[in-house]
Amino acid sequence: MAPSPESVLTQLRKGTVDYCVLACLRSGAAYGLEIAERLGERKVLFASGGTLYPLLSRLRQQGWVTTTLEPSPVGPPRRYYHLTDEGENALKVFTETWHLFAADVTTMIKETP
Repeated sequence: MAPSPESVLTQLRKGTVDYCVLACLRSGAAYGLEIAERLGERKVLFASGGTLYPLLSRLRQQGWVTTTLEPSPVGPPRRYYHLTDEGENALKVFTETWHLFAADVTTMIKETP
């Protein structure tokens, strides 16, 4: 039985969404909803808001992001996520590796009958 497109996307997201979040933060700090909206602008990167906050917590534990609480114009303070130097380095390594990986996968798909 062939896998569903959704099951394939789930597997692909597992190894890449963390780095997409880091890429979102490269342009500056953002709070969770902003990050979710940026990811959601893409067609297949982001499946569910319920997975974002555990992911952000994991990135924080790894030292790849830090957080600050800042007042919100409406409602309670917002937790802003900031990319650390370690996170920037992790994103750099991923980006370099991704280009090689994506090129090989693309070649294999094109060559395989």
